[in-house]
Amino acid sequence: MKIAICDDEKILCEQLRNYIKRQEFHSGSIDCYESGEAFLAASKRYDIIFLDIQMAGLNGIETAKRLRERKDEAVLIFVTGMKEYVFEAFDVSAFHYLIKPVQEEKFTEVFGKAVIEAERRRQKENGPEQLLISRRGYSMKLDKEEILYIESRQRKAVIHTTQKVLEIYATMNGLEKELGKPFYRCHRGYLVNLSRISGYTGDSITLCNGETIYLAREKYHEFVRAYMRYLRDGGTVCV
Repeated sequence: MKIAICDDEKILCEQLRNYIKRQEFHSGSIDCYESGEAFLAASKRYDIIFLDIQMAGLNGIETAKRLRERKDEAVLIFVTGMKEYVFEAFDVSAFHYLIKPVQEEKFTEVFGKAVIEAERRRQKENGPEQLLISRRGYSMKLDKEEILYIESRQRKAVIHTTQKVLEIYATMNGLEKELGKPFYRCHRGYLVNLSRISGYTGDSITLCNGETIYLAREKYHEFVRAYMRYLRDGGTVCV
């Protein structure tokens, strides 16, 4: 995660830097700039940008406009002591607006949401994640988001997608490791895509296409925690 802070107040830059370093969400680089001109001249791509509105020279609004002209879709968070700029912030698709002095509790709340949004934009820009599978002597790629669930059937894994059903020779342990989030091993013989769930009971999970698969009773509480964590982190809901 690449983060930039653009503010002509060195004290505020350092304050925000320290706030970021204390966040559990953070891992990556933090660059500070003292002017909009210096920030734009660097021509770097960032995931999240904290931008002061009132700066000497190029102000934050104009800096943001030039950034958007470059087709840069970074998550913009304006930091200012004056509320009247909020409507101008909408013109450059600002994600949020922090009022000085910035309280750490409020910063933590906004930063957590910004990280989730930055990840969503990055995934959208890079395209859907894919699973490489071998079938009948040739390899093919499958968009992970299209997979509803996978079931184990003897030595084969049966992949149920929104469009088709595929059988491949693979282990559930191997697929579970390769698929990663948002897939969950809800039963010894089933891997479910959390983004494709429409409901669940104590022993079953219903998918968005109406199909129902097993949920091991001993995994129920763990599953609920995993699903709630997925939703809290901005995961999509199938209805």
